[in-house]
Formats: sequence, C-alpha cells, structure tokens
Amino acid sequence: MVQTTAGNPLVNEATAEAAGGASFVGRPRPRARGLAHGLVEDLGEKIRSQSLRPGDKLPTESAIMQAYGVSRTVVREALSKLQAGGLVETLHGVGTFVLQPRPGGVFRLDPGEIAASVDVLAVLELRISLETESAGLAASRRTDEQLVAMRQALDDFEHNVTVAGDTVAPDFRFHLQIAQSTGNPYFADIMRHLGTTIIPRTRISAIRVQEGGYLSRVNREHEEIYAAIARRDPESARAAMRIHLTNSRERLRMAQEAAQKAKAESAASAPAGGSGTASSDNAPKR
Repeated sequence: MVQTTAGNPLVNEATAEAAGGASFVGRPRPRARGLAHGLVEDLGEKIRSQSLRPGDKLPTESAIMQAYGVSRTVVREALSKLQAGGLVETLHGVGTFVLQPRPGGVFRLDPGEIAASVDVLAVLELRISLETESAGLAASRRTDEQLVAMRQALDDFEHNVTVAGDTVAPDFRFHLQIAQSTGNPYFADIMRHLGTTIIPRTRISAIRVQEGGYLSRVNREHEEIYAAIARRDPESARAAMRIHLTNSRERLRMAQEAAQKAKAESAASAPAGGSGTASSDNAPKR
C-alpha cells in the first residue's frame, strides 16, 4: 500500500512537517444527524472527488480529532463506517488507507430480510464484547499447535474463496480456535453454542450473492487478527478483532438502513385504497 500525502489538499503544509503530515484543513459543516455522520460525509466526499486518492494514508486519530474538533469515539465510529462502505482500510499499527472505489459498495439487503438482520446485528454486538477479549487472551496464551490450527483455517478459507467453495466452516473454525486458545473453556462453550449462525452470511442471502469482494475484505481482516496473535500482541489482537467485527456490524447496518428506506418508499408509492376501492367502483349503480 502506497503511503502518500503529496498533493493532498487536506494536508496543511504549514503544520504537516511538525505533525508528521497528519493535519487536516477545514472542518465538516455542522449537521443535525450527528458528528460521526458529518465526518463520514466530509471524508467520503473527499475520497469520491479524489481529493483523497487511492493509496493515500489518512492522518492519525489524534490529528483528525484536533482538525475536526471531535472526540476519539466519533473518529472511530466514522472510520468504521468508511471501512464498512469499502472506502478505506485500516491496518492496525500501520494506519488507515484510502481504497480504490468499487462499484456497488455495500451489499443490498432485501426488505424481507430486515427481521433476520436485526437478530444478526444483536449477535454481532455480543461477539464484539466476547471475541475482542478472546483475541487478547489468545495472543497471550496460545500454543504453537493452536496457532498452526488457526493458520490452517485461514488457508482453507482463502482456498475456498478462490474455488467458490464453503467458507463458513473455516471461518467458524478460525474464530472457535481463537476462543479455545484463551485457555478459558467458557469462551469456546459459548462459541459452540452459537454455532455457525454467528457468521452473517449463513442467514443473509444478499451477502452470498456478492461474496467475492466481501470475502476478500473479511480475509484481510482475519489476517490482521492472526498476525497479532502470532506475535503475541494482545492489544493489537483486541484492536484487530474489534475492527473486524465492527466492520461486519456496520456493513450490515448500512444495508439494513437502505432496505428500510426502500421498504418505506415502496409503501408510500403504493396506490391508496385496495380491493375495497375496486369493489366500490364496480358496485352496481342505482
């Protein structure tokens, strides 16, 4: 990934050298829908207009906080939404980079799957709490044999993406192996109880329709988690797992919001009345 700031109109040349090239110029316009939403719109607009080009490295969280006058929580929420939308990619310990725009963006959720998506989102919230700590403990306690098992699961996942095979089983194996590597049997017990239904694409058909690009991103996120566990770095492992699961949650939430909007628009455009009106029109006149 190329790390560039040259020619980037967001970098303030007067302060870039002192801040390591990490100062933004200007702030997003105030918006009623929230600071994170405003930051997403502002950065997203700059990415789509090529003010931020593919390969550019975004400034640090602290630099964005200072330039936009927002909290770290707001910055992290905004970056998660940008990652979910396929606009940026965060490599833990390296930075956040602008991606080449992809047609289609987030997968589309059928309005009929909204109920299922609500439940999947609830499971993802649980997983963020459970598996973030699980990854940190695994980084501290895993054995070499357990690391080999994680590597095998990822290799199987990558191979099956290439041949359009089953990716759910190796995906679940990877997460279960991390739970087992904590040395605390209750982590693994909970994962086994939830089973493969924790994987969103087992319950959301729209994800299966466009699996290629989606799974490539999932695979990159898995590799970040594995690398942190391999080097016995608990904090990086927690951060990588949180990024992975938060991205999954945001991708689904964005698709859910689009589906709900489409459903509302469809209902609003439907003709009023119905069969009752038709029978009234056809009733014999006296």
